[in-house]
Amino acid sequence: MAHPYPPHHDKLPYVGEHHYFLTFCTNSQAAFIVEPATVELVLAQFLRAGRDGHFVLTAYCFMPNHLHLIASGLAEDADVRKFIARAKQYSGFHFKQEFGSALWQRYGFDRVIRDDMELACTIGYIVANPVRAGLVTHPSLYPYLGSTRFEVTELLEMCEYGRLTQPSG
Repeated sequence: MAHPYPPHHDKLPYVGEHHYFLTFCTNSQAAFIVEPATVELVLAQFLRAGRDGHFVLTAYCFMPNHLHLIASGLAEDADVRKFIARAKQYSGFHFKQEFGSALWQRYGFDRVIRDDMELACTIGYIVANPVRAGLVTHPSLYPYLGSTRFEVTELLEMCEYGRLTQPSG
C-alpha cells in the first residue's frame, strides 16, 4: 500500500541557496501560538533547525493557529525538507514537554520562491497577515512578526507596505 504523504515536486530545487515560503498549521487548528513564551519556544527551535541546516528566517509571522515563514538556504547543501522536518520535530517536542500537547498538523505547505519580485510579494503577504486577521491595524504593531536578517521596517519597505499605509493606534 502506498504511503499517503503528499509528494514533493520532483522538478523543484529543494536543496541549495533558494528562498522557500512555508506554512505550518497547529494541531486541530488550535490557537496555541498566542503567548510570548510559546512564540519564543517555537522560534528558538526553528532557529536551531536553521543553524543545523544552513537556513535563515528571512521573514516570519506567528499567528494563533499557524506560522508563515520564508526560509532561505545559505549553502549549496541547504535542504529545505530536512529543515522542515527538524524545525517541526524540535519545536513539537519542546512544545509537548512544556504544554503537554502536539503542536503541528502532519503536513504543511511549501513553495519555492523564484525571483525577487515573488520574494517581495510573499513578504507582503506574510507581513499583512495579522492585519487581514484583524489582530492589528498595521504590521509594525504585531509582536510576533520578524526576521533573522532584517528589521520589521526593512521587511515593510521590501514589499512597499510602509508606502501604502501608516501605523495607527
